[in-house]
Amino acid sequence: MRNASLTIRNGLLMALLVLGLTACGADMDDLDQYINEIKAKPGGRIEPLPEITPYEIFTYVADAEGVRSPFIPDTPQIAQGPNGGIRPDSARSREFLEGFPLDTLSMVGTLYIGETMYGLVQTSDGLIHRVVPGNFLGQNDGRINEINESEIELIEIISDGIGGYIERDAAISLSD
Repeated sequence: MRNASLTIRNGLLMALLVLGLTACGADMDDLDQYINEIKAKPGGRIEPLPEITPYEIFTYVADAEGVRSPFIPDTPQIAQGPNGGIRPDSARSREFLEGFPLDTLSMVGTLYIGETMYGLVQTSDGLIHRVVPGNFLGQNDGRINEINESEIELIEIISDGIGGYIERDAAISLSD
């Protein structure tokens, strides 16, 4: 009895499968017509491939005039010993605003208290902090030089890529 029900079930399943597959192939006349129309159109002209120019070989000659050596920096570098030159002060305790990248800080105004002008700097979390010349901002040891009504000017100490450091001017302008 159990085998008979399995046989009937399998038979019905096969009949449904065959019926479903025959339904997929019907009514493709519009597709055949479209393909025949495309094939009947004249072929277009294919543009030729662009001409490939061979690679021009350059032989570097160390004594060639007017050609800078790619292995020597184009700006003169000062030989700095382990204690010479500009370096970030690693012994200095870090200020709170040095934990933020400079591009995430924005100047939102100034404030006078007595004779002192403070710059108002907003961090990415929305808090506003007062700064004066001498404070540090950003992650590159940026020391504030001047605060005026429209911007906070500072000098950052950044790596020059060859083991030393250079100073770079930066500013935070008053946001609109």
